[in-house]
Amino acid sequence: MVEIHVRKDSQDRLSSFLATGHAGWDEDGKDVVCAAIATILQSAWLGLTDVAGIDVQGSREKGRLALVWPEGARDDAAARAIVATAALSIERIAQQYPENVRVIYKRDDG
Repeated sequence: MVEIHVRKDSQDRLSSFLATGHAGWDEDGKDVVCAAIATILQSAWLGLTDVAGIDVQGSREKGRLALVWPEGARDDAAARAIVATAALSIERIAQQYPENVRVIYKRDDG
């Protein structure tokens, strides 16, 4: 199963994504569910960096993608649209494939 942890900051703004695991819908290289999640998150990363011009912190490795954008960018309209669209897209995939994808929202109260 792929788990996507979506964090919100103390002001209820999206602040990061962390995806771990594999969907298990099909074998590696043929798993369209994993491919969809990876594509959405990597598109969000590109949108934040190359479209909105935001310096993000992130890492990609097999079975794990982490992406965090700075607090100062969380009110930027383009950034908000990009990450909200990614979160909504992932939620819809999780609804279609509940045995393969889980979205977990967490709030940082600090």
